[in-house]
Amino acid sequence: MPNGNVKILMNWDIKPGLDQEYFEFVMREWVPNTTKLGLTPIEAWYNVYASADIPRIMAGAIAEDADSMREIITSADWADLQAKLMEYVENYSHKIVRVTGDYQL
Repeated sequence: MPNGNVKILMNWDIKPGLDQEYFEFVMREWVPNTTKLGLTPIEAWYNVYASADIPRIMAGAIAEDADSMREIITSADWADLQAKLMEYVENYSHKIVRVTGDYQL
């Protein structure tokens, strides 16, 4: 991937019955710690009418360049944060894309 901003697009569903705990985790730990790792959160979507084909949560964050993103998502700190997230969510997936300025899925 060439130099320039890159985005991580993440999707997941909140585990049944854990909505309150999930939102507390996101605000207290997920957002501050992803920022400390070097990601800039830029979007988060909560789908009220989620289904098997549409995840409940879609989120995106950018890193300065592909090398920075690679360092972040292969770090032990990211792995720890992901493990904590998995306590509250299921059906997690992510992809890395180059920032285009357009809406991206």
